[in-house]
Amino acid sequence: MSKVDAFRALHEGRTPDDPLVLPGPWDAVSARVFVEAGFPALATPSAGIAASLGHEDGSTPADEMFAAVARIARAVDVPVSADVEDGYGLAPEELVERLLEAGAVGCNLEDSNGGVLKDPHEHAEWLAEVRYAAGGRLFVNARVDTFSHGDGDPERAVERAALYVAAGADCVYPIGAPADVLPLLRSGIQGPINMHGTLDGRGPSPTELGELGATRITFGPGLQRWAALALQGMAGQLRKLK
Repeated sequence: MSKVDAFRALHEGRTPDDPLVLPGPWDAVSARVFVEAGFPALATPSAGIAASLGHEDGSTPADEMFAAVARIARAVDVPVSADVEDGYGLAPEELVERLLEAGAVGCNLEDSNGGVLKDPHEHAEWLAEVRYAAGGRLFVNARVDTFSHGDGDPERAVERAALYVAAGADCVYPIGAPADVLPLLRSGIQGPINMHGTLDGRGPSPTELGELGATRITFGPGLQRWAALALQGMAGQLRKLK
């Protein structure tokens, strides 16, 4: 079985109490740590990689992002999906080829740019072109930014998601959606749903999100920021050793 087929299979037949949890590595070392912990696949966060490269979120040059994804994919044997923001203005064919060259088996694609929602019909047409160029070689996770850059109306999110699924998206990601609207989203969206998980214990656990309707859980840059806090504490201890 190819890596993309294995990655796609991880999304199938999941029970509500067992969503797919995908940690977000920001470099080769973190990727290896997650794999050694037993995670079967990884999903890179664009914001986490941006921070590791010294960029603000959303300002990483495309070449640097693809190079970072390639280092991560090369470091591990499990499938790696890549967050490539809104595609960096690349034509669908070039975007697909660069993802495949980097060793990615999937991608996360946003439906906003600069904090502004794109026209959903035009974005769906673009996703269809990505799907056509990729064929079965990539698992496409279509981000729905209604809750982060729109009016937060669940019905609008469902409408956008339906367009993206019809265009060939394998999964949709209503980022920023409150947990209490997840059952409504689940009832209106076909196929897998990606939800954002939290690490501070204040939000629902992955299992609770799964029971509400999530298929898979990602954490954005949360793990990278958590690691930075741990390093900050160690740096403070190091200073005391002087």
